Amino acid sequence: MHMKTKIGFITVSDRASRGEYEDLGGPAMVAWFEQVLISEWEAVKRIIPDDQAGIESALKELADDEGCCLIVTTGGTGPAVRDVTPEATEAVCEKMMPGFGELMRQESLKFVPTAILSRQTAGIRGKALIINLPGKPSAIADCLNAVFPAVPYCIDLIEGPYLEADAGQCKVFRPKHAQKRAE
Repeated sequence: MHMKTKIGFITVSDRASRGEYEDLGGPAMVAWFEQVLISEWEAVKRIIPDDQAGIESALKELADDEGCCLIVTTGGTGPAVRDVTPEATEAVCEKMMPGFGELMRQESLKFVPTAILSRQTAGIRGKALIINLPGKPSAIADCLNAVFPAVPYCIDLIEGPYLEADAGQCKVFRPKHAQKRAE
């Protein structure tokens, strides 16, 4: 039986979790994946407050219980006191993937000098890749466009599902020996 690929989306925001303002980051992440992925998948969404224990719990739930192969977060990556998404990510991951944060900051610096304040990171928990994205919707797309070419192969390496993207939207890179693993 072939299970549908699950991708987790977590918006980390005190105000959005209380309904004080509309979550724009979560829908921006989902819309990006709807435009780019051609593999069959389903979204598993959460909106949670800026609380490290709560973020850790949501990441564990999506990776361990829901079986998401990829979890993307938005919000909580800056220097503010309540910004603890990177700490929560590091706490639940077995392996950190610092290249993701490095590339996202490098890409964001093309648009705003304050990108150096961002602490986005990424890591592996079991068979799930977790990527912290910025909170601004336009920055989410900029960062995903930069890092996603490596994401499907990373998921291959951690024994996750074979993700395929529309090459006209985002050209994924896989070494030649890994390109035909589908199914």
